[in-house]
Amino acid sequence: MEQTKTKAPNVTNPEKPRIEPIENPSSIKLKLAYWFTKQQMGKAITPLKIVQARMPKTLSVSQKMMAADEKLSLPNDLVFYIKSYVSTLNGCSFCIDLAQAEAENEKVIEKYEQLLNYESADVFTDAEKAALKYVEQATVEKDVSEDVFQTVQQYFDDQEIVEMTWLNATQNYYNLINKPLNIGSDNLCNR
Repeated sequence: MEQTKTKAPNVTNPEKPRIEPIENPSSIKLKLAYWFTKQQMGKAITPLKIVQARMPKTLSVSQKMMAADEKLSLPNDLVFYIKSYVSTLNGCSFCIDLAQAEAENEKVIEKYEQLLNYESADVFTDAEKAALKYVEQATVEKDVSEDVFQTVQQYFDDQEIVEMTWLNATQNYYNLINKPLNIGSDNLCNR
């Protein structure tokens, strides 16, 4: 009998980041980035105040990665569930908080809350389940079995599979920056 995974909790990280956020950057480019994120999210987000404030050149990298995500052929909701699930698997509380806020905004919180039970949840299509299994195995094992790959090929073409792989890699990238620096929840879903 398959064991049911538990529901993803609302994630808040009471611990402080390991590196102090820079609240008032000196560069005009960073001041604009802080302003833009405040307009978009209600606050300058912690990764921006820790990572990009100290490595400003990474700001353009993140912008280019986000721009690439916006041009994917995959459905937007699948992109959201893939990124959310990878962050949940990695336990990245900042990214989980960001996903919860987006799920609340887009009114898909009930489906979002079923991510950990996607295999048995009726709210996910067989194609979505295949995609989530693919990124789960790629995240956890850093590879996928032939069976999982063949299943994902039943629902997605080569470009879509590459896009899923891209999303998995980029979300792992963000998670691997946030977690070691203890960049936790910005309480975006509690605004």
